[in-house]
Amino acid sequence: MKISIFLNHPECSAQCCVGMYEALHPHHAVDFFTKEQFKSKTFKDIDMVAFPGGIGDSDTFHTLVKPNEGYVLDFLDRGGKYLGICMGAYWAGHHYFDILKGIQAKQYIKQPGADVKRSFGTVSNITWQGQPEQMYFYDGCSLVGNIDNSRVIARYPNGDAMALIQGNVGVIGCHPESMYSWYDKKFLKPHWHQGRHHNLLLDFVNLLT
Repeated sequence: MKISIFLNHPECSAQCCVGMYEALHPHHAVDFFTKEQFKSKTFKDIDMVAFPGGIGDSDTFHTLVKPNEGYVLDFLDRGGKYLGICMGAYWAGHHYFDILKGIQAKQYIKQPGADVKRSFGTVSNITWQGQPEQMYFYDGCSLVGNIDNSRVIARYPNGDAMALIQGNVGVIGCHPESMYSWYDKKFLKPHWHQGRHHNLLLDFVNLLT
């Protein structure tokens, strides 16, 4: 499968893009595109478009992506796949691409019972396919609403969906693509996943295909 990841550092950060590449290559053909390459031909020869997280807020969509969103929506209408992580998951919501039906992407730290209460790099005690994991988190979204027509892959400890697949759209609030360098703080070092979360991301993408 051919996957193209949107790279626009720092909003769609190089670190997130590299982490996604490391997790998905060589199992899939992975490349990158920039805002200058946001053209119809970019979407002609790929199977999946991916939007990562980064430094910034979800409203950067309106300057980075909004003028060209039609290319993505046309691609999805033709059966193309969408992968969104953190900010890319927010962008799937109703304020942005509006490709999640009956589901809103809301700021997890403001949800009742959230185990993280402020915006900083940490881990959340999620459950992925029934197994407990401590996954890198930086102000990701909860996926709330009518999830009956979606496959929930992971949940936050408060029960909100953290990762799900709805049709040809897959979204993840945490960062399974996180790399060793992200865990450089003393309190994070014990939570390095030894690459296991990269395998979870690969499994997620394979389910989406």
